[in-house]
Amino acid sequence: MSIAVYPGSFDPITLGHLNIIRRAAAVFDTLYVCVMINSDKQPLFSREERVEFIERTVVRYKNVKVESSEELLVKYMRSRGARVMIKGLRAVSDFDKEFQIALINRKLDPGIETLFMPSSEKYTYLSSSAVKEMTRYGADLKTFVPNEIIGDIIRKVENEGLMFK
Repeated sequence: MSIAVYPGSFDPITLGHLNIIRRAAAVFDTLYVCVMINSDKQPLFSREERVEFIERTVVRYKNVKVESSEELLVKYMRSRGARVMIKGLRAVSDFDKEFQIALINRKLDPGIETLFMPSSEKYTYLSSSAVKEMTRYGADLKTFVPNEIIGDIIRKVENEGLMFK
């Protein structure tokens, strides 16, 4: 049984993330989408909210499980029996950082491989940060995030007083 983990902050999940999930779910028997903490970022959504958003958008993929973890990624992967980490790449600039992280993870656990999946060309510009910024300006989010969570994103930005009007 092949098991992979797709880690990320997913703040919020975008159609680009969903594209990687769909493609990875077609390759592996089980795919864990794991909401992780990124100490370089201040999330808008709580981990629980992000997990719930992802669960709503991946319900059609029966082999996808959504979790969150605060532990070291390689330790989390070992606990799930996963040997492959999925990383989506939008541009060459993503590769540089992700390649360094892959080497560190391999040093921590030589049995873990990183599989880089290039983004679909229609999502190479898309990031969670861009989604949050577009939301602040009232942009239409239909081509950026799953329909199931558009209202949640708008409400959160409005409730946090982050909208520009």
